[in-house]
Amino acid sequence: MDFVLFSKRIKDKTDIDLTQYKEAQMKRRLTTLRQKYGFDSFASYWKAIEHDAKLMNEFLDRMTINVSEFWRNPGRWEAMEKRFIPEMLKGGGRIKMWSAACSTGEEPYTLSMITAELGALDRSSILATDLDQIVLDKAAAGVYHERSVRDVPKNYLQKYMTRQGTDHYGITDRLKKAITFKQQNLLNDPFERHFDIIVCRNVMIYFTEEAKQLLYHKFSQALRPGGLLFVGSTEQIFNPSQYDFETEETFFYRRKL
Repeated sequence: MDFVLFSKRIKDKTDIDLTQYKEAQMKRRLTTLRQKYGFDSFASYWKAIEHDAKLMNEFLDRMTINVSEFWRNPGRWEAMEKRFIPEMLKGGGRIKMWSAACSTGEEPYTLSMITAELGALDRSSILATDLDQIVLDKAAAGVYHERSVRDVPKNYLQKYMTRQGTDHYGITDRLKKAITFKQQNLLNDPFERHFDIIVCRNVMIYFTEEAKQLLYHKFSQALRPGGLLFVGSTEQIFNPSQYDFETEETFFYRRKL
């Protein structure tokens, strides 16, 4: 009951609905956080974070799933580079892409590197959104420890990142300027429309089935007919037709024409 009341107060204050996340995982994560500061209940924890911006920001940072990598599942990114983005560019117009739940920015920067390598960065728009402003600020800064860039292909690393100090790399300004970072609540906020590609990976697994269904419908409506949704390796959509999708390739779903 303590966590139920806490969830209600969080929703009233932030519009974040914790009930749409898998309860056991979320409760375990937040219990660890409140115990870190010595709070013996969610009621006492709430009283603290309600009036302490630093605690509230740490709560938001902990409840969001900030796991992101450059070129995660490289074979799938190769499909993006060799097939899907060139396919979208054939018409000669602009290509509109969105990295949803982008965390610290590795995925939108991967998109921007691929698009730049194809000579189409100036014909592209890339939106990158996340619930957590802290990770968005890190993403916008575009500086990564060398262990984070180990999967970036060497030619991309040399062209689109610069060494900073002994163990960090920074994204070039040209790529940073190509991405718009924006705070967004996926479950509650309206989506832009007419995207060619939406990337949302390794996030849906933390939501309830009802929340997943809501998001798949919203993603489908945000894509133009023929547009692609790129999901994570454990996020297979078992009945894509109910969302007006058809399976295009592993991890890729195309909105029906």
